Amino acid sequence: MRRDTAADLVAFLVVAREQSFTRAAAQLGVSQSALSQTIRGLQTRLGVRLLTRTTRRVSPTEAGEHLLQTIGPRFAEVDAALQAVTELREKPAGTIRLTATENAAASVLWPVLERFLPHYPDIKVEIVIDYGLTDIVAERLDAGVRTGETVASGMISVRIAPDMRMAVVGSPSYFAQRKPPKVPPDLTAHCCINLRLPTHGGLYAWEFEKAGREMNVRVEGQLVFGTAALILMAARAGFGLAYLTEQQVRDDLDSGRLVRVLADWCPPFSGYHLYYPSRRQPTQAFALLVDALRYLAPVKAAHKS
Repeated sequence: MRRDTAADLVAFLVVAREQSFTRAAAQLGVSQSALSQTIRGLQTRLGVRLLTRTTRRVSPTEAGEHLLQTIGPRFAEVDAALQAVTELREKPAGTIRLTATENAAASVLWPVLERFLPHYPDIKVEIVIDYGLTDIVAERLDAGVRTGETVASGMISVRIAPDMRMAVVGSPSYFAQRKPPKVPPDLTAHCCINLRLPTHGGLYAWEFEKAGREMNVRVEGQLVFGTAALILMAARAGFGLAYLTEQQVRDDLDSGRLVRVLADWCPPFSGYHLYYPSRRQPTQAFALLVDALRYLAPVKAAHKS
């Protein structure tokens, strides 16, 4: 492959992923006109159109999408291999990009990073907050953090937290005026605080299970937020019921600021896992972070009868 073709393919990948010549040019450190000329030259040599422009964005054509899906992962593997070579020095270094939910980032990632990063000043970490099932390969992320049952097959999965439970909570002032719900369908008569999923734009359905019976409830109320922190604040102020993890509301339950209901409908579920592609060649920095995050469940001692 010609040297200029390799450089042109890198330019195409950046434009296709950014869906913008402006952002791609800034990322590559070239002018928009130079980048446009590069893409035109590549299309001329290949004899096919790779990108199409609309008023809002730049999108790959069918041929462009095929090229993106074919060579994108290979260039990512080359980048990882080169980074691994550069890390064969005394100090591990490099940037690690992760996707996680807000709660996972605050309750699991940050406590570890706070202890980990001072020991490795040349390691940088970027956390992208996202509630959806992000395609970490397409988004050029190193790994993601999600609950165990949502991790896609074909990924290496490492448990980094214990099992979790959800909790439906409200303030004493809220329950002073309303009877607590006894079963999940009762929630439809209550004012509830919704979470809007940033990735998909929909409202999160509250999930329940008891004795093998599963139930999703679409709740309504005056408030919708895109962050758990604001949901918690609104629940404390008596604006309605919230559906959050036990970890997020533990202090409020202990202090009496919030009261829990429907606890028997919220069974434990698999805790957070770090996941990444099985074909990924871990860099030294990434391997160190995985070891730091790895959750070791306590082993019960065996008793002889």
